[in-house]
Amino acid sequence: MPVLGALTRRVGHHRWFGAAARLLVPADRVVGRLTRGRVVALGLVPSLVVTTTGRRSGKPRSNPLLYVPDGGAYVVVGTNFGQTHQPGWALNLLADPTAEVAVKGRRLPVRAEVATGAERERLWRLLVDQWPAYEAYVRRAGGREILVFRLVPTGRGGPGGPEGRG
Repeated sequence: MPVLGALTRRVGHHRWFGAAARLLVPADRVVGRLTRGRVVALGLVPSLVVTTTGRRSGKPRSNPLLYVPDGGAYVVVGTNFGQTHQPGWALNLLADPTAEVAVKGRRLPVRAEVATGAERERLWRLLVDQWPAYEAYVRRAGGREILVFRLVPTGRGGPGGPEGRG
């Protein structure tokens, strides 16, 4: 992991980092769009851009997210940087689980599955291994359920598939 990525992981649990990161999300969306998903989160952590359908507007809504691969799927989590409310993209996926991800320059249609029980715990450990600050986000969220999603490609090219490598 690059030095800047390691530093980001070390400071990610601080409250000020969550506030700063929320301010940078709009810029990250622009960078992700301009690079067609090749650069997200400044390349510091494995990231993708998920595009959901707005549950009220019906319009496409794009958000950069950290992910971990799980077989042929992408695992993302709705921590909202530790805020007490669910992120809009997660509510959109609950209303309509069809979405699209842009990752490493590829766009893939996906279907979101909410992880529960032992599966959720297994995926949560993968996420925390990648970004330890998630544990601090849970504490700050004040008991709010943190949703864990598997974004399963509905076509070819997931992270474990032949087109998903590299």
